[in-house]
Amino acid sequence: KYTKFSISYYWINSLDQKISIHSSLEIVDIPPGAENKTAALYYDYRIMPLESTSSTGTYYCEVKWNDIQKMGKGVFVLVRDTGYINTSYVWEILVTLTVLLSVLSITATALFLQKRK
Repeated sequence: KYTKFSISYYWINSLDQKISIHSSLEIVDIPPGAENKTAALYYDYRIMPLESTSSTGTYYCEVKWNDIQKMGKGVFVLVRDTGYINTSYVWEILVTLTVLLSVLSITATALFLQKRK
């Protein structure tokens, strides 16, 4: 009963539309002596390449047996343009800190030399 099932991959876009990506019918042979035992099978399906930012959405896998349907929790995928640059302020903070410390060091040195005279 459970040796024949279908696997479907789909995604739900920003408009809540369900878009089918791939589906296949699987038939699994049960080796002698392995009847009535739980088995885990892994299926890897890669969706490449994602064409544009409109491919952003939540991607799901669904398995259907005769009377049972199981759906994965979904994976959210954010697709960005190729020209996208992640803004990072690490360099700005580092340069600002270096300039500030330099100014303080020069001021302290000048005050120290002025006191000595």
